[in-house]
Amino acid sequence: MKSKSGTIFLSGLIAGTLDILAAVIIYAVVLEKTTAIKILQSIASGVFKKEAYTGGSQMAWLGLGLHYLIAFIFAWFYFIVYPYFPFLKKNLILSGALYGIFVWIVMNLIVLPITFPLLPEKHFDFPLLLSILILIFCIGLPIASVTRKFYAFR
Repeated sequence: MKSKSGTIFLSGLIAGTLDILAAVIIYAVVLEKTTAIKILQSIASGVFKKEAYTGGSQMAWLGLGLHYLIAFIFAWFYFIVYPYFPFLKKNLILSGALYGIFVWIVMNLIVLPITFPLLPEKHFDFPLLLSILILIFCIGLPIASVTRKFYAFR
């Protein structure tokens, strides 16, 4: 990738796609806890609240757009901070894993509690570990990898 904006776009696109695919495959297909539409509507509910669940496919599309916006913001943030933290350059796997954990912390301990004040209490169990692993492999590692390739040519 030659441009900054292209790098951010590509890493956000890859991360956003992998993350939403993981959510749909794991929670809708494998565990059969929900549907793809409801996953996307729940993302939209961060903005549209209960109306998101009665808005049909339109709200699902808005949820998908919001999902990608969030992925692009995390891709942009990693791209901006990368040059200032030398440890990110030393080990791709470790930096991607740490960034995935950072994204989990931001989303689950800051963004979601602000957006949904009545969330259930978190417990260290398999679903929590699964959600962290999804963010490590689908968000942290792809963003770290694409960003590292950009800076390797500078």
